[in-house]
Amino acid sequence: MIDKRYAHSELTEVIIGCAMRVHSALGPGFPEVVYQRSLALEMENAGLVFEREIERPVFYLNHQVGTRRVDFLVASVILVELKATTVIDDHHFAQIINYLTAYRLQTGLLINFGQRSLQFKRFIKTIKVDFANQRINASQQQREINVINKINANQR
Repeated sequence: MIDKRYAHSELTEVIIGCAMRVHSALGPGFPEVVYQRSLALEMENAGLVFEREIERPVFYLNHQVGTRRVDFLVASVILVELKATTVIDDHHFAQIINYLTAYRLQTGLLINFGQRSLQFKRFIKTIKVDFANQRINASQQQREINVINKINANQR
């Protein structure tokens, strides 16, 4: 259900719907890469703009200290981390929270295809904004609006 209190709620709902279609068709038991490839097809069909398996920098004290690969980055604003395991634990939660911090993103989804029912959890990272030194990234917001408008047009 879309909850306007959360950033990017409409997009996360579309992503979760795509994941549900993949899980309904394949069920549990496949390696993560099979779900990743299938989810990419579903998100393409839904008209989502995304990057898959991209290497992103990790920052510490405003310095790049390494890189990590993210499963999906949707509309440049939503990190999607996939799992195909029987147990999701605090380690997986910490991983996505750390990724959001390191990648300087606000919204993430952890999706697990390894159970009989699809498991997903939305993560919202509170970002402190210094209004004197930061501006809203209007182009990033416009990209998200364009994606939502395209999805809505396709659903009509």
